[in-house]
Amino acid sequence: MKIAIMQPYFFPYIGYFQLIAAVDLFVLYDNIQYTKKGWINRNRILLNGSDTVISLPLKKDNDTLDVRERKLATDFKAGKLLAQLNGAYRKAPYFEQTMLLVESTLLYETENLFTFLHNSLVKTCAHLGIVTPIQISSEIDIDHSLKGQDKVVAICKSAGAQMYINALGGQSLYSAEDFRREGIELRFIRSQAFTYDQFGAPFVPWLSLIDLLMFNSAARIRSAIDNNYELL
Repeated sequence: MKIAIMQPYFFPYIGYFQLIAAVDLFVLYDNIQYTKKGWINRNRILLNGSDTVISLPLKKDNDTLDVRERKLATDFKAGKLLAQLNGAYRKAPYFEQTMLLVESTLLYETENLFTFLHNSLVKTCAHLGIVTPIQISSEIDIDHSLKGQDKVVAICKSAGAQMYINALGGQSLYSAEDFRREGIELRFIRSQAFTYDQFGAPFVPWLSLIDLLMFNSAARIRSAIDNNYELL
């Protein structure tokens, strides 16, 4: 059993989906603190040849709240964001089918940030043919007061995992020896370059999956998800 555990993000980059596809169970953190300067509710798209940040506005609240406790702003207008994407990508080769997916997620009726992001992730995985089960972290029977590596190990043991795969940026957070003592192999995933034409302009890498979907077929993206990475 191979598992991965991540917090949710707003239409994350391809590496996130490579991680999901590489495991047998993907655990999505809902009972983890929202990080204001992170990318949970924002991402980057291509606009006029350069990267531009898009975001989901949130209701003002205590920054110590968990992701599942945060709410979308009452004045959030999906139509405004859809218009921005229309302006950026209306001439892209896969615009129509991508906008159908994006619209179905942005128009999802909920004020809860985690519920919104979870729905978006499930629909995007289905669009790409990724069938890895996604489990919500708070539903797992462990001591949820645990933090960091201890919580990850507890989730792995609860799921019966023999391997835990994490994003490359987590190398400094975890000890392979500590995992080994618990009978779990620790691995890290490193995405490889995946380039494609963006209106004939200089390539801008590591944008939201929205950008990849606009310029590539779902089949080509799925091939990159399955093949354009290595485990360390």
